[in-house]
Amino acid sequence: MKTIIVPVDFSEYSEYALKTAASLSKKMEVNILALHMLDIQTDTINESPSYFQERTVFLLELAKKRFREFLKKDCLAGVKVTPVIKHFKVFSEVNEIAKKENADLIIMGSHGATGMKELFIGSNTEKVIRSSEVPVMVVKSDLSSFNFDDVVYATDFSKESIDAYVRMKSIVEEFNGRMHILYVNTPYESFKTTSEMESLAAKFFEISDGNIEKLKEVNFVSDKTVEEGILNFADSVGADLIAVSTHARKGLAHFFKGSLSEDIANHSTLPILTVKM
Repeated sequence: MKTIIVPVDFSEYSEYALKTAASLSKKMEVNILALHMLDIQTDTINESPSYFQERTVFLLELAKKRFREFLKKDCLAGVKVTPVIKHFKVFSEVNEIAKKENADLIIMGSHGATGMKELFIGSNTEKVIRSSEVPVMVVKSDLSSFNFDDVVYATDFSKESIDAYVRMKSIVEEFNGRMHILYVNTPYESFKTTSEMESLAAKFFEISDGNIEKLKEVNFVSDKTVEEGILNFADSVGADLIAVSTHARKGLAHFFKGSLSEDIANHSTLPILTVKM
């Protein structure tokens, strides 16, 4: 891991993300790109070219000034942070910047329960998650340190999630963490017997790992919903991070099959790491 992008809007939540990136940088010597998007509204664009240019210059200089103050933090001492300002209206273009800069990870801050609820109904964070080909970490609080020793990776063992699982495993290894692979068995139409769950997992690992050694490490739990199963299990093992695979077009909803993506994000105080399928 060499480069991390941290979208910055100068709020305390983007500060949480920046501090997390700084902690990681001190352990792995990665470079941090602090990215700010100029908020140029449509009604401004419809004004005269001269007014638009003046407005853009003003916003650019204001952003530069705010960056100088924002980056004066003790946690950034000895950390290489490069401020980047782009003339975009929304954050959906972050993926293009990440590809251009060969970024390995995007770390974003988000509000608490309300902010995370908004995340999954159209906010900038959701747009990044849906469009990003780079793993995205969402941080919701001020983490004391970057110690992701125990990572819960929830999976449905589908064939389309194999590549994402391999990438996630590599990331957790770079974090020097332990991956708790989790399958949540739910009642009614999604219910599976023990032999059915083990058979599904075995086929998955035969393709992903070339053997079924990981099968003995899988945590098969039963709960009323996938959300409750993940949160309860994460709490029981003292997890530091919840990791999931996502679909580019449907975000976390692809994995959680509906509004459960919103619920787990709202109810979890842990950071969430997503990797595109």
